[in-house]
Amino acid sequence: MGLAWDSILAHRLRSFLTLLGVVIGVASVIIVGAAISGLGVQAQITTERAFGSETYLVAQVASLGNRNRKEIAMIQRYNKRIRPEDYEYLKASTGDQILYSPYVQAFDDAKREEVTLEAAVVLGCAASLPDIRDVALVEGRFFTEQEERNRAFVAVVGDDIKAKLFGDRSPINGTIRLKGYEFRIVGLQEKLGSSLGRSQDNSIYIPFYTWRKLYPSRGSLSVFGRPRPSSGLSLDDGLDVTRSALRTHFKAKPGKPDNFEFLTPDSIRGFIDNILGLIQVIVVPVTMISLLVGGIVIMNIMLVSVTERTREIGVRKAIGAKESDIMLQFLSESIMTSGAGGLLGLGLGYLVAYLATNFLGATLVVTWPYVLLAIFVSASVGIISGWYPARRAARLDPVVALRAE
Repeated sequence: MGLAWDSILAHRLRSFLTLLGVVIGVASVIIVGAAISGLGVQAQITTERAFGSETYLVAQVASLGNRNRKEIAMIQRYNKRIRPEDYEYLKASTGDQILYSPYVQAFDDAKREEVTLEAAVVLGCAASLPDIRDVALVEGRFFTEQEERNRAFVAVVGDDIKAKLFGDRSPINGTIRLKGYEFRIVGLQEKLGSSLGRSQDNSIYIPFYTWRKLYPSRGSLSVFGRPRPSSGLSLDDGLDVTRSALRTHFKAKPGKPDNFEFLTPDSIRGFIDNILGLIQVIVVPVTMISLLVGGIVIMNIMLVSVTERTREIGVRKAIGAKESDIMLQFLSESIMTSGAGGLLGLGLGYLVAYLATNFLGATLVVTWPYVLLAIFVSASVGIISGWYPARRAARLDPVVALRAE
């Protein structure tokens, strides 16, 4: 080990350039792994904010997955449209146990005086939505059931709406125009930021039946549901209550599948995990190509080192060094070079992840599986890359080696 370390220190620049490929390879694995893990964390946070942990969604087509147009068309033909009267039926039949809110959206321009915010997300919902899923407000309030029943022109807006149309002023009691109608702002939602490159702060929440007046449509709506805290029902129990009521309402025959679909937090998390797993399978092996290149560089330098030190090998063999001693020396040198590169790569990966998270607003989470993977691969590169040069050095004939210049 001492001889191997001395050899590395004797050629510092060459050793550094040799391990540079491993440094870049390990850092790439750490950074890519941190980005994938961060994407999962961000998706989880976004799901909890946008969906809730105890909430489910019922719709004509709700399940996530790879579906082509033909499959979706078949599902739409079989499943029933969820209409406003179906939402009212759910409230009347099971509303004492379950909180419900319709949920529909449209993209439209929001205007104030001469300023326009294009493609705002206009959401129609019930006053109960904040009790069903997370709609945290930093100012004002959500609209009331009375305002919902009266089809009032009131709105709760996201931070992008406030920033674009009101600047630094409070938007509360200010007005915006949608489809030519004046809406009074009663609440400001907390800033959510972006998810997958898309802003979550350009939303405008308005009462459901007011939304229907602005955007009359026969299209199917979605309905959020959550067991009332006083009911003592779990998410699965609440789901069963809603499912039973809808099957009766839609006259689904016994033994036949539901003619509507549900979406739950578990199904969303499963879908996200599948996507991230696919990314891992594709991206991580690609990043390891740089480690392979680093291994090739180490092997080439080790072969050069064996050639340069042929006479040294001959002297050591002549004074009694065994083949195993020679092999251990060169193999140790290769492993130490790769190991040093792995440690530097880990440090570089951590540094990039820290800087990106704290100064660029990204979400990079370094996790142990990727750290262990990087260490294992870098160690394997050292062993595999050093094996052939070490074996070649160990098998040199001492007489021939001593005659080498």
